[in-house]
Amino acid sequence: MTLNNTEFTVLGAGVAGLAVSTALAQRGAKVTLLEQADAIREVGAGLQVSPNGVAVLRALGLEQALVAAGMRNQAVHLRDGISGDTVVRLDLAVQRPDQAFYLMHRADLIEVLRAGAEAAGVELQLLQRVESVDLSGDQPQMAMATGASRHAGFLIGADGLHSRVRSALNGAVAPFFTHQVAWRAVIPAEPGEVVEAEVHMGAGRHLVSYPLRGGTLRNIVAVEERRQWVEEGWNLRDDPLEMRLAFARFSPRVRAWLERVDEVWLWGLFRHPVAKTWVGKNAAILGDAAHPTLPFLAQGANMALEDAWVLADCLDRLGIDKGLPAYQAARQERCARIVKAADSNARAYHLREPIRGLAHLGLKLGGAVAPGMILGKFDWIYRHDVTAAG
Repeated sequence: MTLNNTEFTVLGAGVAGLAVSTALAQRGAKVTLLEQADAIREVGAGLQVSPNGVAVLRALGLEQALVAAGMRNQAVHLRDGISGDTVVRLDLAVQRPDQAFYLMHRADLIEVLRAGAEAAGVELQLLQRVESVDLSGDQPQMAMATGASRHAGFLIGADGLHSRVRSALNGAVAPFFTHQVAWRAVIPAEPGEVVEAEVHMGAGRHLVSYPLRGGTLRNIVAVEERRQWVEEGWNLRDDPLEMRLAFARFSPRVRAWLERVDEVWLWGLFRHPVAKTWVGKNAAILGDAAHPTLPFLAQGANMALEDAWVLADCLDRLGIDKGLPAYQAARQERCARIVKAADSNARAYHLREPIRGLAHLGLKLGGAVAPGMILGKFDWIYRHDVTAAG
């Protein structure tokens, strides 16, 4: 069964929305992608595309563009935040030569996906803000900010944390503050640095950094535990001095990076539950709309790519009536497990003494004796290829 000329409306031109639009259009569907902004843009942040995400981009015909826009990560380097000493360095190039991990600017991945959507024939409409969604009738209805109403033959919510489609399927659910905040910044990079992701771990806080754009930029994500509530969202500017103070006891390497930060964004990390219902009559959600995750396993974009492929594949192979429940069944448990693993990573990065010293010693010994076993802990994520499962 094919999706030839089946009409889809997708809300949100982020990673999930662009990827699912492309996957559907490549199967013959007629796709309209609605974006509330006046242009497709992503600013100021890096992300990691792991092998499970690379598999989807390859299947969409976008691997060459990914390779051109990203940098292949050579290692994951865990360091003691205070001393800067190596706890364990996981050499991806040696231990996982068959798996490609990429470091890239979010804006560059968005552009790769935008170009793919355009080539597939997706119709992009900007300045389309949806205020509410009604799924009670035969066709999904959208109330627009202009006061007009639009209908969709099939509606896909790729509209993020505050998804209108998720609310229509599940009702409103209040998230809770995790008592963690995160800063994001990008600085000019020093020439000739190793292409690896560094994690600097300290009591109640950690910092992740890696190069971007051919080594011209360095991405920084710094996380601190705190009791004070901070607004959820990505658009809250903060004083770089606040981040420097939070990491004042960290190693000279980290402090030198933070001294060069001119502009920084702060957001509160909130826990949103994985949605109970992902599909309805002629409607579905994916990506952050279905399973928001904390940024401690670098899987947000990769889960969105997986969702996009599986949703399009299920609808194409099985038809809408059977494809919708098959999509939720294929994705819900896996995504919930990844979200839980990200939560666990946060705790591991923020250990306090004496547990912290013992845990770091265990990682050092494990890295010396059996480094492959440490990486193997996440093989269930990285070696999973949704494009081979259909």
